[in-house]
Amino acid sequence: MKINELINNFEIFVSNEEQSILDNIQGIKPIELFNEREQVVIENLVRKSLVSKVQKNNSYLVVKNET
Repeated sequence: MKINELINNFEIFVSNEEQSILDNIQGIKPIELFNEREQVVIENLVRKSLVSKVQKNNSYLVVKNET
């Protein structure tokens, strides 16, 4: 039996705060636009592979991953 047959729907748990910030990310945004608390939450979303963080010059850009 394959793993794909066992798992029909794969979802990653996100808190209400994480979902709110995830909904707020539209397109590519510099991480400096977010306050300190939001930046910590975005780092958690990066660890969960829901957001990508890319370095450009001396700043970091964040973009929501496709689902």
